[in-house]
Amino acid sequence: MKFEKVIGQHEIKEKLIQAYYDNRVSHSYLFYGSSGVGKLALAIAFAQYMSCTNKTDTDSCGECPSCKKFEKLIHPDLHFVFPVISVPRKKSISDNFISEWRAKVLEDAYFTYNDWLLSIASDNKQGSIFADESSEIAKKLNLKTFESDYKFMIIWLPERMNSSCANKLLKILEEPPQNTIIISVSDNREDILPTIKSRTQPVKILGIEDNLLKKAIISKYGIDESKATDIVKISNGSLVEARNQIITNDETEYNFSKFTSLMRTCYSRNIQEAISLADHLAKNPRERQKSFLYYCLVLLRENFVYNANLESVLYMTKSEMDFSKKFARFVNKSNVNDLVKIVEEAYYHIERNVNAKIVFTDTAFKIMKIIRKN
Repeated sequence: MKFEKVIGQHEIKEKLIQAYYDNRVSHSYLFYGSSGVGKLALAIAFAQYMSCTNKTDTDSCGECPSCKKFEKLIHPDLHFVFPVISVPRKKSISDNFISEWRAKVLEDAYFTYNDWLLSIASDNKQGSIFADESSEIAKKLNLKTFESDYKFMIIWLPERMNSSCANKLLKILEEPPQNTIIISVSDNREDILPTIKSRTQPVKILGIEDNLLKKAIISKYGIDESKATDIVKISNGSLVEARNQIITNDETEYNFSKFTSLMRTCYSRNIQEAISLADHLAKNPRERQKSFLYYCLVLLRENFVYNANLESVLYMTKSEMDFSKKFARFVNKSNVNDLVKIVEEAYYHIERNVNAKIVFTDTAFKIMKIIRKN
């Protein structure tokens, strides 16, 4: 994977390349940051760059024998460790899932822990880097390099490493084998053992710049510019979150439609429409009912913030903003706590299988009473 395939992160790329030319490459890095910002892609691209035999000042060539093997993730000096599931009569090690891993990374290097588990059909099993992995790590890192000047081990999600395996890794970090570079890629740095963190060079990977994320999702998912702008605004620089927003966009549009209907019905004090809307919402599956109520909580918060003129911390789409221009004044200091409490109680009751039609009808009537005070 070339650096050009990593979305944004120009400053980090430049620092890594400069470290190579200054002969200051650490034997152990910790790339950390939110999911979906490109940490794994950066780790692979950095390893490929260092091994490339015809590199430029900014990227690997992509054409030399080394690069061609890296592009397929089959270079003999590139090793991966990642969470796996336990399988009967097989050791719980990454090598037993390497084909699935390569396919997943080559398909799209921006994915989550849950995405990975789904790709190996985990049947709700939790993935871990098990104790069996420790001997495999030691064996690989003590090998001589085959083709590159360095051996690379990329450990994806070290926070999910078994304590026994982590302790053995600690010994390797204390006395690293010659010409070895270990790059740990973490979503949750605080969950890694302090003794391991202290022996790595931390590199914080920030969110993808908005303009570059917008360009990427338009190209990758074929959405229009207006929708892409809305999605980027609430994705916090994460391609994974942007993808999830695209996937759930239909549900968001549904929730927005029903939220506006609920608030307009309550404002107009139309009891018959309130009952009809409650009946409609009650026919949804329970998880969708909960999703709607959670959305209501989020949009009530956003309208309160909008009404307080704190636009710098607003996270609303254009449609939501257009609605809020008129609605926000009805969510203020005098009623916001009551409105939130009403919706939270409804969520609590839906979770506990209280009759949904009664819950939504009661919720509408309570909101109607509060809105009328304004």
